[in-house]
Amino acid sequence: MTDESNVIPATDPFALFDAWFAEARTSEPNDANAMALATATPDAAPSVRMVLLKGHDACGFVFYTNAHSRKGGEVLANPQAALLFHWKSLRRQIRIEGPLEEVSAQEADDYFHSRPFVSQVGSAASDQSRPLDNRATYLARVEEISEAFSSAGEVPRPPHWTGFRLSPQRMEFWIDRPNRLHERRQFTLSGDQWNSTLLYP
Repeated sequence: MTDESNVIPATDPFALFDAWFAEARTSEPNDANAMALATATPDAAPSVRMVLLKGHDACGFVFYTNAHSRKGGEVLANPQAALLFHWKSLRRQIRIEGPLEEVSAQEADDYFHSRPFVSQVGSAASDQSRPLDNRATYLARVEEISEAFSSAGEVPRPPHWTGFRLSPQRMEFWIDRPNRLHERRQFTLSGDQWNSTLLYP
């Protein structure tokens, strides 16, 4: 049987996320900030992919992308999404759902220019998700942009390269337990108040 002293506490979900994320950053071999991002088209066709969490606080969870990409188009057309963190080293996962809004231009600029120069170049050179005739075309663009901005040490942020913040309305914390007697606690936002309940596994 499970040890009931370990049941996920009914605490502030952001504080609980912070505690679990801190543990994951010491235990996961790669990219503890990797998360599955699920979006949908206006006619409800779903798609999912892995992205990286680049900021979080009580206002929400931030990721960056090319708004001309498939995910960017889906976000702009249907600004709601779900996130999933799955940390195999801890045997834990967190699901987060809510609406999306674009970050400010200043936030996008600040993050874009905090990235290594080669990453700025790669993003500026990419027509993300669009057909590519051959890899040499992309690498030639990379070389061209790198040469054009190497003396400046940074690349102007393309206006379509931006970030989105998911403001959670629902957060679910899950711990794997033997014999599939897992622990789940769901937090839902009502007004400005978080309510929580345990869920059957």
